[in-house]
Amino acid sequence: MKTFKDIIAWQKGYQLALKIYKYTENFPSHERFGLRSQIREASVSVISNIAEGHKRKGAKDRLRFYNLSESSLEEVKCQSMLAFDLGYLRTDQYEAICELENETGRILNGWIRCQS
Repeated sequence: MKTFKDIIAWQKGYQLALKIYKYTENFPSHERFGLRSQIREASVSVISNIAEGHKRKGAKDRLRFYNLSESSLEEVKCQSMLAFDLGYLRTDQYEAICELENETGRILNGWIRCQS
């Protein structure tokens, strides 16, 4: 892999972050610095940690960042479920997010296994 953009897990995570930003645009104004901010930050953390891990020299250090990415993805899953249950996301939006969350997670898990 020449750049982090070549990592499929990063590509899927990037699609997820774009959807999160798009779908959270219409969250209630009182969530501007609450759930909306948190889910956006967590989705960016997924891809940022993959990118940072890619540049780390040692395998142990790389894996630490990839594991942080997995943790951030779990945050996104929790927060998207909460947003849906609070009525901030429509069913179609939530399903699209869940599909990308699951796909990103599967691919990221495989990537981590290959790096170990």
